[in-house]
Amino acid sequence: MPAYKSQPEIREHCLYQTEIVYDMQIEQPSFFTDDATESNNKTEHDSSINLNLPTSGTTYFPLNTAPLAHIARPYKFEDFKGQEHIFKRYPFLRERNFPSVVFWGPPGIGKTTLAHILAQNSGKDIYPFSPVMGGVAELKKLIHSAIEVKKTFNRESIIFIDEIHRFNKGQQDALLPYVENGSFTLIGATTENPRRSINNALLSRTQIIELKALSEDSVLEILERVNGQFEIGCAAEIVKFIADHSGGDARRALNALDILYQKQKESSCKLSLVEVRGLILENARNYDRNQDRHYDVISAFIKSLRGSDPQAALLWLAVMLDGGEDPVFIARRLVIFASEDIGNADIHAISLATSVLLAVQNIGMPEARINLAQAATYLASTVKSNAVYEGISRALEYVQNHPNIAVPGHLKNRPPAEFLPEGKLANEAYKYPHSYPNNFIRQKYSNEGKQINDFYRPTENGHEKNLKRRLDSLWN
Repeated sequence: MPAYKSQPEIREHCLYQTEIVYDMQIEQPSFFTDDATESNNKTEHDSSINLNLPTSGTTYFPLNTAPLAHIARPYKFEDFKGQEHIFKRYPFLRERNFPSVVFWGPPGIGKTTLAHILAQNSGKDIYPFSPVMGGVAELKKLIHSAIEVKKTFNRESIIFIDEIHRFNKGQQDALLPYVENGSFTLIGATTENPRRSINNALLSRTQIIELKALSEDSVLEILERVNGQFEIGCAAEIVKFIADHSGGDARRALNALDILYQKQKESSCKLSLVEVRGLILENARNYDRNQDRHYDVISAFIKSLRGSDPQAALLWLAVMLDGGEDPVFIARRLVIFASEDIGNADIHAISLATSVLLAVQNIGMPEARINLAQAATYLASTVKSNAVYEGISRALEYVQNHPNIAVPGHLKNRPPAEFLPEGKLANEAYKYPHSYPNNFIRQKYSNEGKQINDFYRPTENGHEKNLKRRLDSLWN
């Protein structure tokens, strides 16, 4: 990455952490200022470098090896934009002693930045750790280092775990006793709902703080600051275009600004908005089929189908396909929808949905998009009924509350002797409906009486009204 013009101004507070040094020894980098060198002339085990930075357990490298999104990271509360609501709801974040927390939210909204700001404000050393880079053994080494610093120098520490949702149960359990006794302050960051990805024992010892996707205005404010501070020289209309297509992700926006800066430097001329548009839109997708966005989009898709809006259904279908969603997953959800939300109102719905599932499995993308679109538009447009879904739900609830439901004797595979022609209950023996007019004869099919007469409530919608009329004529 090219060195930006205002780099000397940032070197004081934007040196970044790249790896953990477990033995707590830090060599003096040659590019530190004299003040920094003096502040580091302590015992070889003193991990503190007085740069007004979180520094313990880290090694530093020159700025021009880092991406712009990292170089431009703020280290003061007043420069941290777009998440003002959390400081109103959780004022303890501005205090020196704050509880262990888990920051939850989409990528590029400031979770890592906020962790370093908290460390800076509290004066605590910060130790970054990533589950993808180590297991329980490495984590315990890091915990030991934090505890030794506390014992030896009486310095409080923060262990910052990015992507904490990737921790397995063993790794999460390894944290429990230390978080419980306050050996260090834990800060976790996750893009997945921590109530699903983190075990309850650890959650009970932390405060979950949800960060929101940044507004376009917040992203624009960040881009304008960086564009001016680093003298990138990007036109105002291009900066606004990047902000508008960032999806609330400041990292993505800054990376786009970085790419444009480099391209302009290579070509020695400024790019037009038309040229920029193609570069930005290609990377403006915001879909991750393994995270909450996946569930949000499929939820919007199903609700559009249920609401009989084929236009919106096609929109969300396109979002999923464009984002790389598994087409078979979508087809399976359509099969479920056909029974749950249409049922007997349109008896063709389930046949169409299962046919589309078979087609998608055998054809694959990109042609399968047409099969999915046919099913989505038909299911959205046809009549609806959830009577089948509600019926089985009532039946299951009844069975769960009545665990010992006996089968009537005349319905058993081998009826007792009293139900045989010569038995005393012969008049109550099973009657074969096809032997009677209209293939129907009234008889008891359970011992539960009227309690189960209200499970299935056919509607007046579509084909189901015919079923309702027939059942009324037979049983009522």
